[in-house]
Amino acid sequence: MIRHESSSIPQVDSPLGDACPTPRPPQKDRRFAETLARGLAVLRAFRATDDGLGNGEIAKRTGLPKSTVSRLTFTLQSLGYLAHMRRHDLYRPGPALLALGNVAQASIRFVDIAGPIMQRLADDTGTLALMLVRDARKMLIVRSWRPQGVSSLWLEVGHRIPFSGSSSGHAMLAATEARLFSEIVAGLSDEGALSLERAVAIRDEARGQLRTAGYVLTDPAEYFAPSIHAVARPFQPADLSEPVIFTCGALPQDLSVARMRSEVGPGLAVAVQELERIMGQGAAPDPQD
Repeated sequence: MIRHESSSIPQVDSPLGDACPTPRPPQKDRRFAETLARGLAVLRAFRATDDGLGNGEIAKRTGLPKSTVSRLTFTLQSLGYLAHMRRHDLYRPGPALLALGNVAQASIRFVDIAGPIMQRLADDTGTLALMLVRDARKMLIVRSWRPQGVSSLWLEVGHRIPFSGSSSGHAMLAATEARLFSEIVAGLSDEGALSLERAVAIRDEARGQLRTAGYVLTDPAEYFAPSIHAVARPFQPADLSEPVIFTCGALPQDLSVARMRSEVGPGLAVAVQELERIMGQGAAPDPQD
């Protein structure tokens, strides 16, 4: 295992992108509340490292008109979901969001249980361990565990990565049932990011890897960022309708393909299996097409 003591963490030079466009249903549906979706898109625009955002930057990240953003931020501020820094005319997440997040975390039991397991895996392998969920047309990092005393990838909570060309995205496509798979691919096809034919090929390849190896390893030649090597495995919580993805990654010089196959991938599989045992559930069966 290669460990590098460092006070500076390497930055990832990759097309992660700041944009988080308003989610849309795969087909027109009268039940879909466009205004609510736009308000949630404003909240999703914030990252953990943001020191406040103005309406202009929020409009840029969401793709919404600035006039629309101004109305939404005023409403969200009035309800406590945003706090307004009047001196600089910037917004930050407000106390109502903190309360909502605490309720969500308390009700989703596996997150706290997974923490010590994934931290131990990060320390043992010297890799950055992550938990990701689907966020419209991207995968969103919602938890990270950094190895102690080891420089690692600078991927923070709030970063979004693509479905295509990432081990996490491929694992998600492998683990979703037919309806959700179709919904994801429809959105990606609309923006030209991934064709149905390619998505099916990715899903089938990733499912084969999960059956034979217990983890998903996307060919580094196809990865969305040349400065990342990573392996992933899905976990289906009993109380959620879709899977979450656990991933371990590092810089290519610290995490070779051989090491991903011999050490980190199997270690990730064992860690997720331990979580499944503690939660009293077996590995999720293959979704039905």
